[in-house]
Amino acid sequence: MSAADLAFTPATELAGLIRAKKLSPVELTRATLERIERLDPALNAFCTVTADAALAAAREAEQAVMRGAPLGPLHGLPVSIKDLALTKGVRTMGGSYIFEHRVPDVDAPFVRRLREAGAVCVGKTTSPEFGWKALGDSPLTGVTRNPWNPAFTTGGSSAGAGAAAAAALGPLHQGSDGAGSIRIPSAFCGIVGVKPTYGRVPIWPVSNNDYTTHTGPMTRTVADAALMLGVMAGPDPWDATSLEAPPADYLGLLNRGVRGKRVAFSPDLGGLRVDPEVATLVAAAARAFESLGCKVEEVKPGFADSTDMIRLLWSAHYAGNYGQFLGEWRDRMDPGLVACIEEARRWSAADYVAMRGRKITYWDSVRPLFETYDLLLTPTTSVPALPVGRLNPDGWPQHAWDWFPWASFSYPFNFTGQPAATVPAGFAANNLPVGLQIVGRRFDEVTVLQAAAAFEQARPWAAKRPQVS
Repeated sequence: MSAADLAFTPATELAGLIRAKKLSPVELTRATLERIERLDPALNAFCTVTADAALAAAREAEQAVMRGAPLGPLHGLPVSIKDLALTKGVRTMGGSYIFEHRVPDVDAPFVRRLREAGAVCVGKTTSPEFGWKALGDSPLTGVTRNPWNPAFTTGGSSAGAGAAAAAALGPLHQGSDGAGSIRIPSAFCGIVGVKPTYGRVPIWPVSNNDYTTHTGPMTRTVADAALMLGVMAGPDPWDATSLEAPPADYLGLLNRGVRGKRVAFSPDLGGLRVDPEVATLVAAAARAFESLGCKVEEVKPGFADSTDMIRLLWSAHYAGNYGQFLGEWRDRMDPGLVACIEEARRWSAADYVAMRGRKITYWDSVRPLFETYDLLLTPTTSVPALPVGRLNPDGWPQHAWDWFPWASFSYPFNFTGQPAATVPAGFAANNLPVGLQIVGRRFDEVTVLQAAAAFEQARPWAAKRPQVS
């Protein structure tokens, strides 16, 4: 097997090779680190590479295989962690000069679980400052570039994870999603991204943004995402908002199909602007579900308007969490983040509480659709990837910080806490990927993953490799 073929081998297959003693965890880790060293200078997916620690962990994993010790589901598999997540002994900068030298003394719960399952952490992936925007740059760590065309963004905020997965800099990558930050870079980079139901994967510290941040896998195949989610999910006493239910057997249930499911398709969620190329590709992808045995109906959802909601709540939460740093750090912070925080000063406590009330009742406008349909299909984003350096596409409204108009398909399902995945739907004329979003009922990641897997079998994408590879 060539080095490139090894890099693009799914984690599910790599795990079997390791268990059968046909692949050494040390060999796999070394190959991953060598690939990162060779390709990442052009991508900037990793802000911290933990080569020595990874090789030490790989050697321990290999010894466990050779002595016949019990092996976890991710034994010997390389994994990356987003720079917003706490990692014991490894700096967690959050893409900001403010925390450039922070080294936590504890792992976030899902990081601990990944390690306990045998995964080998190879480093931390880039994020815009504190994950504030759906693009791939930060003042501290620079620009992260799309493997399909380095002149274009990866999207964000799980920017490095998206680039690393697409370029096969390891098989498993963790992302987080407060308004689309798993799904947007996954769509822009042509990979699978899964935002599970809120609370399915415990986080700590719990994000102070009113129960909208989800954590999940970003991978090249649906099965790899199911494998990784099965390890990350489940209740944890550190996270008081985590769901009590244990995770389902996502991988074991994956290939049961979606025949007989009722599927709603909305090309514009009732009026959102969509690039014509994106609309055409996503409509064709939605039609494929008919051949999978689903009853697909185009719908016009009556969801309440969420535009004012996201703008106020987003700016208020960033102001509350990071506004205290402006006095000392303003000149070294992302100017867009500064503008976002300053806009929040327009709002009163009463404005915030009133808008939060609208957020709480927002589910009542979404719930009726999912009382009729098992799944909802939409574009993941309104546009393909933007050129590096742009906050909004040409021809769209420009703003000092507001990037939400072209990302309006994602954040409604953070407000509702529903599971949602994105899978590759095809390529625009400029060879940039376009994503199909699959949204499920609350608590029903299984059906979302089954739909993604069935679509993957009908419209396979894993053989496609970006030019950087």
